[in-house]
Amino acid sequence: MNDQHSSVVMLLLLLLFALIHSGGAALRIRAESLIGARAWRLIFAALSIPSAVLLIGWFLAHRYDGVRLWNLQGVPGLVPLVWIGTAISFLFLYPATYNLLEIPAVLQPKVRLYASGIIRISRHPQAIGQILWCCTHALWIGSSFMLVTCLGLIGHHLFAIWHGDRRLHQRFGEAFDELRQSTSVIPFVAVLDGRQSLAWQEFLRPAQLGIAIAIGLFWWAHRLIPSAVYVMRHSRLESLLS
Repeated sequence: MNDQHSSVVMLLLLLLFALIHSGGAALRIRAESLIGARAWRLIFAALSIPSAVLLIGWFLAHRYDGVRLWNLQGVPGLVPLVWIGTAISFLFLYPATYNLLEIPAVLQPKVRLYASGIIRISRHPQAIGQILWCCTHALWIGSSFMLVTCLGLIGHHLFAIWHGDRRLHQRFGEAFDELRQSTSVIPFVAVLDGRQSLAWQEFLRPAQLGIAIAIGLFWWAHRLIPSAVYVMRHSRLESLLS
């Protein structure tokens, strides 16, 4: 498969991922009324997890495909900048799963509104984390494939911000309007203009330690990615020739 085709496939995988996640969110209320919250949660996970794994695997195998638009890898200070930015992106990405739309495994699945923790900084932390991840990785890789990937991911998450606010307004009405007025999408804007304040004790949770451990594991695992990609491509080539 040539470099242009790998970018087209990536766009199709991103579209599939967006349809499953945003489409699943739009169908949630109706689906839960028909088959129950837990059954819908299992179906959604059965579709979304494989789509995410396929997307990540394709990205890892083709991230340097296409034209090299820029190469900043030798710039002094870029490595710590990329790692610090990526670490911060995970601090936004992970807490999104237990704040604004928390779905605890030990409780009956239910959408809840939160105005604490990371939500004080950004109302849509997962989108902010994904955009920051795209920026740091685009700086490091600089390929046309990476640019296509980042534009697709950022576009999806910008839509998810609009779509998420719309769904939450429809579901919670005035309660969500109050939350929207006291928070911001862009990090720290509501804090700086006085609509929100930070409570640092809300960030001192065991989950934050888990995030720090995960970041360390990702840092360690990154050195294994080139070998893993080589094995993937080599085994695929052997299967095509056999």
